[in-house]
Amino acid sequence: MKKIAVYPGSFDPITNGHIDIIRRSLRMFDEVIILIAHNPVKKTHFSLEERLTMIREATKDFQNIGVDSFDGLVVDYLKKHKANVIIRGLRALSDFEYEFQLALMNRRLYHDVETVFLMTGFRWFYTSSTIINEAASMGGSVEGLVPDIVNTKLIELYSAKGERT
Repeated sequence: MKKIAVYPGSFDPITNGHIDIIRRSLRMFDEVIILIAHNPVKKTHFSLEERLTMIREATKDFQNIGVDSFDGLVVDYLKKHKANVIIRGLRALSDFEYEFQLALMNRRLYHDVETVFLMTGFRWFYTSSTIINEAASMGGSVEGLVPDIVNTKLIELYSAKGERT
């Protein structure tokens, strides 16, 4: 039976830390679906279509990748796609408590689900989409922290808003 894992997140934008988690997940699973999950609490900088496009471009050389979006419970997406593994990346101890609570809730909602936590690579330990957006909005270079397509889109976004110098 094919082992399918789902890597959910807002990916606003996708970073090289995310890419690291995806690459390593592909060594463990037959297929990894990168899922842009709607989070009503988060205000996004990029539209859903822009994020889908950036992820597809950033992962175009990977085999056995799916890129999708879903507006609902991640566990409902898993059931629909016959997957039972959620991939989650951990950067610091501060991530663990929230991720642990989320994993327990997902398990309660869908008893067959397993959550696999992957520690981010040391190089990406302090990289997050929030910090990337903040730095880029103030004119900081994020080159090397995000895929090239994302760097270009960030420059365009903040130049258009007049926030980047």
